[in-house]
Amino acid sequence: MSKKLRRLPLWKQHVFSVLFSIFCMSAATGVSALYFHIVPDNTANIVLAFILALMLVARYCVGYLYGIICSIVAVACVNYMFTYPYFRLNFTLTGYPITFIGMLAVTLFTSTMTSHLAMQADVIAQREKQLAEAEVEKMRANLLRAISHDLRTPLTGMIGNSSVFLENQSRLSESEKKEIVTNIYNDSNWLLNMVENLLTVTRIKGDNLSINTSSEPVEEVISEALQKLHKRYPSGEIRVHIPDEFILLPMDAILIEQVTINLLENALVHSGSQSPIDLTVEDHPHYVSFTVRDYGIGISESMLDNLFEGAAHAPSHTSDAHKGMGIGLSICKTIITAHHGTLTARNHGQGAEFIFTLPKKH
Repeated sequence: MSKKLRRLPLWKQHVFSVLFSIFCMSAATGVSALYFHIVPDNTANIVLAFILALMLVARYCVGYLYGIICSIVAVACVNYMFTYPYFRLNFTLTGYPITFIGMLAVTLFTSTMTSHLAMQADVIAQREKQLAEAEVEKMRANLLRAISHDLRTPLTGMIGNSSVFLENQSRLSESEKKEIVTNIYNDSNWLLNMVENLLTVTRIKGDNLSINTSSEPVEEVISEALQKLHKRYPSGEIRVHIPDEFILLPMDAILIEQVTINLLENALVHSGSQSPIDLTVEDHPHYVSFTVRDYGIGISESMLDNLFEGAAHAPSHTSDAHKGMGIGLSICKTIITAHHGTLTARNHGQGAEFIFTLPKKH
């Protein structure tokens, strides 16, 4: 029985089995009658039609009972309709016990094989479900670990700067006051970005990382992301390379905007370079790739394998050494995975680049 049918209530499975058995036996009888009318002198092939019907019954019906009943019906039909003397039952003919045993053996063998295949399919499906759940739990753990660090860091800075300002306000110069307020503002802005990232993840529904997608023009999604990024980093330079052809992709536009913003922000903040950042879109036969390339100090090779797992801390000499990079990349990975795409990072000799792909069809 197929996986879809096994999901039905048991009584519906039995109703289907009864109707399917009647259909198979009727079809085999009809085909045999037509063949017997055309070739009356060769009745041996008629048994093959009934054997095929029995195999279908054994394959798609519940349990063994329907196959056994149909085996008896098949032997009776061959004896009654297609064996001399016609339209009379005569089981004393030589060979009929062998015919019955053969049909019954075919039915039982097919039913047993089908049952084993169904059990194996259930075991495989259960393992795949467990692996998917483990992957989701791993992502959740990575996000929580990143959140515990990346939300604590700006809050600690804001509390510390506020305390210094309140306790030493009369002794601080105007430049010192401005520096403290600027630090509080920067930490507040960073905290806001963290909250936006977390709210973005709430758009991904359920344990299977499902999202609602619609066909969106790539150029408009990139344009929206660049406009939002420009408000945060007015001096940041982004060179955009997009094909002239109009590209529509199935995606959640808000989520992909957030991925683009996160990757461009990482490049601007962590690369340690004043050179412009390249954002390149390439159209491939089955997917579209988005590459964010910087020309800075690159990423430590020891971190590349675990870069998207929300690491809470990075060595200070890497381009990862700024607070908040872990959670941003973890969320990017989650979003791209939900879109059935890929996200990778690598060094290219003059800096680092992040590449994510989105399939043209899910």
